[in-house]
Amino acid sequence: MSNTRILAVDDSKSTLEVLKRNLQPEGYEVYTCERVEEALPLLEELEIDLVITDYRMPKTSGLELIKHIRANYPEIEIMMITGYPSIPGAVEAIKDGAGEYLAKPFTTEELLSAVGRIMERRQRRRVLSSPDTPPDNFGIIGESPAMQKVFSRIGKAAGTDANVLISGDSGTGKELVARAVHYNSDRRGAPFVPVNCTAIPDSLVESELFGHVKGAFTGAKEGRAGFFEIAHGGSIFLDEIGDASPNMQAKLLRVIQSKEYCKVGSSRVNTVDCRILAATHKDLKGMVDEGSFREDLYYRMNVVDIPVPSLAERGDDILALINHFLTKFSRAMHRTPPTLNDDTLKTLRNHAWPGNVRELENLIQRLVVIVDHDPIVPTDLPETMRFSLAKEGSVNRSLAEVEFEHISNVLTMTQDNKTRAAEILGINRKTLREKLKRMERFIQEKG
Repeated sequence: MSNTRILAVDDSKSTLEVLKRNLQPEGYEVYTCERVEEALPLLEELEIDLVITDYRMPKTSGLELIKHIRANYPEIEIMMITGYPSIPGAVEAIKDGAGEYLAKPFTTEELLSAVGRIMERRQRRRVLSSPDTPPDNFGIIGESPAMQKVFSRIGKAAGTDANVLISGDSGTGKELVARAVHYNSDRRGAPFVPVNCTAIPDSLVESELFGHVKGAFTGAKEGRAGFFEIAHGGSIFLDEIGDASPNMQAKLLRVIQSKEYCKVGSSRVNTVDCRILAATHKDLKGMVDEGSFREDLYYRMNVVDIPVPSLAERGDDILALINHFLTKFSRAMHRTPPTLNDDTLKTLRNHAWPGNVRELENLIQRLVVIVDHDPIVPTDLPETMRFSLAKEGSVNRSLAEVEFEHISNVLTMTQDNKTRAAEILGINRKTLREKLKRMERFIQEKG
């Protein structure tokens, strides 16, 4: 918060002192004024992030200040405080642009909580309004510390010709990382060839990897180049290498070690020069230990390792990705990108994202296609997502919160199949429906 500037406007010196005394230790830079007329020049001179203003003041009121700020400084956040709390006053203040409304006397906790909520919303809006991928991030969206480590590894790997093993959960963008390594290396002018190790039948492994000559087997009416021949001079991307059969592992080890191969049906030895980029969502080291993956192949591939974090570990990258996908799918549909209200953004920001970036992309595409109003609100989100509750630490959570979170996780895992979810939970569908209704009421009461 060291760069956050707060302007407090109140005709009470004691209130200004309370605000300054409580906010400055938290790292906020606080300026104070006793009249609106004194605040106006500061708004012009300084880059203020938040204005905290009293409701009633001599000459010019806090509401008039709010209207002036909204008309001239729309990016500034506003919080109204008053010693005369009233529902009509709160409604008017919020309608005119105040993000929070705090009644005097307020506690330090109430003040810091209100300011924290405002600055959190400000940060979400800043990320959403920021341009897409910065040029130095290899074409990958992300500014979080977790992704900065990935970018550092990509840069180091791209500057060498070493083999690379990329690990991470499904949907985290491992192929994007592989492409970033290839297209930022000296091999960028040669092919990048992706190979899905899961999709190749064991009987076709040799033909797919190394190709075959005409007449090599029944149906081979003409010769065919294999993946390694196509990738010569470039990079071959072995996706989901953890699913490779023992036969495929043996074939891969041989060509990686010798840089040579023979096409099926030919005795001619061909030399290949390509870089190995491999990816897996599995624990390859654990597979080596249990004997289901070749240790020699593992160490051949894992010269440089690049672990890719899950989306839940990437903080505000989620908001930047939302912005990117909203723009992408709206442009494809020739429409203006919809907005998401703050509760929707907060829900998406706090979701666990078991499907990672792929799940997020799918959801945003669905919202752009289906939702025909603006802004998008939490009720537009999948039911399981609306029920996800923020984790506050196991000892500080009620039994209802723990139960509701477990039900939400099961529904997510079953893709909202309530019959299957009820089976897993050990209850019938009627009981599940009743629990879902209670969850809805519980969430509304919380806030």
